Amino acid sequence: MIQINASIVLYHNNREQLKKVINSFFETNLNVQLYLVDNSQTDELKDIVAYDQRIKYIFNNENIGYGAGHNIAIRKSIEQNIKYHLVLNPDLYFKGEIIDKLFSYMNKNDDVGNIMPKILYPNGDNQFLAKLLPTPLDWILRRFLPAKYTQEITNKFELRYTGYGHIMNVPFLSGCFMFLRTGALKNVGLFDENIFMYMEDVDLNRRIHNTYKTLYYPDVEIYHEYERGSHKNFKLLRISIESSVKYFNKWGWIFDSERKKINNTLLNETNYE
Repeated sequence: MIQINASIVLYHNNREQLKKVINSFFETNLNVQLYLVDNSQTDELKDIVAYDQRIKYIFNNENIGYGAGHNIAIRKSIEQNIKYHLVLNPDLYFKGEIIDKLFSYMNKNDDVGNIMPKILYPNGDNQFLAKLLPTPLDWILRRFLPAKYTQEITNKFELRYTGYGHIMNVPFLSGCFMFLRTGALKNVGLFDENIFMYMEDVDLNRRIHNTYKTLYYPDVEIYHEYERGSHKNFKLLRISIESSVKYFNKWGWIFDSERKKINNTLLNETNYE
């Protein structure tokens, strides 16, 4: 019986980079299956299925978005009654044993809906990807002002002051690695397909966080070759802005009492001063 399904959404990816994350995932001792959901304009990556019999390839022939792509595979996990679904970026690599450890932790803690490990750059520096729920001002200032002017905002928003050394129940965890309980997804829904890319992870984790714990778990670590594409590419910047507008239209711009309550709870728990 399959214990974990995983999915990677593709868009003209580097083949060698993709093999690194596939190899990492299949190092686990668990019975797993991997869906490659291809949003590319061509199916030139379909031959990767020959790499391992546990790979399933789905070609969309259009770029339907990050969350919508993963939803195709998540629905299969729900249909197959698989307990966990792992959302992976194609630019990750890690030791397979971390999958085993996260699986064990989730089995022992039924109140956890999503868990994210410590995430490092390839050089070993920490990536601060456990965050508060964003306000419009947080997003605008951090996106468009030089970092030297937003250090205090970033220290608070990315919870840097915590040291990232202990487990935290966080409302916004990065979508690059989401170890999801499919039962939680049945309750709160899947990725919002109206959000094409960039804010779909905030939205989903927030909905899970309202009912379950969504944990930053530093006892295991992975590596992320993070490129911050929206900071280099105007098209991706436009997508990022459109996604942010959709997110704030959904949850509230200035008036979002739930956001305030969730953020204040976490700040109090982590002794922010």
